[in-house]
Amino acid sequence: MPDISLTMIALLCLAALAAGWIDAVVGGGGLLLLPVLLLGLPSHTPAAHALGTNKAVAIVGTTGAAVTYARKAPVDVRTAVRIGLAALAGSSAGAFFAAGMSTDVLKPVIMVVLLGVAAFVILRPAFGTAPATGPATRRQILAAIGLAGLGIGFYDGLIGPGTGTFLVLALTALLHLDLVTASATAKIVNCCTNAGALATFAWQGAVLWQLAALMAVFNLAGGTLGAHTALKQGSGFVRVVLLTVVFALVANLAYEQWLA
Repeated sequence: MPDISLTMIALLCLAALAAGWIDAVVGGGGLLLLPVLLLGLPSHTPAAHALGTNKAVAIVGTTGAAVTYARKAPVDVRTAVRIGLAALAGSSAGAFFAAGMSTDVLKPVIMVVLLGVAAFVILRPAFGTAPATGPATRRQILAAIGLAGLGIGFYDGLIGPGTGTFLVLALTALLHLDLVTASATAKIVNCCTNAGALATFAWQGAVLWQLAALMAVFNLAGGTLGAHTALKQGSGFVRVVLLTVVFALVANLAYEQWLA
């Protein structure tokens, strides 16, 4: 366990709970959890350790949410697994490049990514509100494997935060899913990206296992609850949560970058 106060450990656990709920509803729990880890861990902690610990926590909550969704949502598990295997390869490759990344680079990159997500969702108010029109074509599945699998998987291993959100957006656009079904599919894919990146970080010794185990308990509770909430409330609720989370985190990161 790193040398941090009990108060900070409690805050990290609460952040893991909230991140699990957010990630299950709309993805992007890492956009909350990773900045909190970067702030909460001692200043001398390498950025790779924050990234690796984030993956160890997130994979537990994501798995819990995926199981909950798979039981109740109309998920094409076969397609999700195929995309997930490509994502596993992409995230493993991205994690190799993440070892030398500085925390000073992470925050501005995350902010730009967040603003892009917000602009897309605002400009497309009907995005993800219509139910799926039918089975995905072979071309659509191949596009999803390439973009949502390899591409977003690589991003997940390299940086991580927002992966679930990007998966939801990509799967909704490429496979013409509604937001709830896309969230359910994204959780299965995200389990694979987390596994690939975590394996690489663990091999590099960049995971704080004791802290991760404690936070993972709270992340699992949040993930399971979030999946139930999204299934009950529907796509309109998911869209509102997405925009709320994005703008809150942009404001927080902008404050940390330029005003703090």
